[in-house]
Amino acid sequence: MEQKLTSAKTFRYEISSPSQEFDTVLYVLHGYGQQAQYFIRKFRPLFDKMLVVAPEGMHRFYLQGSSGRVGASWMTKEAREDDISDNIHWLNELDAHISSEFKPKRKLILGFSQGGATAARWYHKDTVQFDAMILWACVFPPDLHPEEEIKQANNQHFAIGTEDEFYDAEAQETLVKFYLKKEFVTHQFEGKHDIHAITLDGILNEINEGVPNA
Repeated sequence: MEQKLTSAKTFRYEISSPSQEFDTVLYVLHGYGQQAQYFIRKFRPLFDKMLVVAPEGMHRFYLQGSSGRVGASWMTKEAREDDISDNIHWLNELDAHISSEFKPKRKLILGFSQGGATAARWYHKDTVQFDAMILWACVFPPDLHPEEEIKQANNQHFAIGTEDEFYDAEAQETLVKFYLKKEFVTHQFEGKHDIHAITLDGILNEINEGVPNA
């Protein structure tokens, strides 16, 4: 018979500028098989504009075989509900630490690929009050399907590359229609399954226009 025991775990995160003060913090959640230390580099152009924080998924594994490069994952289908709860708990702890240390006035969140579902769940838990959310090349988490659990879109954006290798043209059209129905602002760019710096910069400019005193 399966039993469960809750115990402490050490989590990792990367931070862009630990000695600088910014009004805005941007949490960036990586995709499947990535590590925070490399994912945060995609946001280097923002390092002099805001604090960028990249938490790492709790599950690390070898990307090929039993040695070599290591990646991280937010969850699998196994013990999924426990992982969702553990992810939110650890992210809340991270935000409490960042808020105490840096006292940001605005909080933004970006979830890429697999990290998008975790970002959306964190956003909708209401424990942390985010000023905007960006979901990037990902599906919306199916466990947030009841309308009463989903906030009306307010400064929420979705982005995807036209050459994304994980979503063909038909799948992209379906995704865009879904997010438009949820009142997200959608962005399509020429590119693959990756963060597109020019598109991200444009989205952040739109967010700044929609957030008071940004």
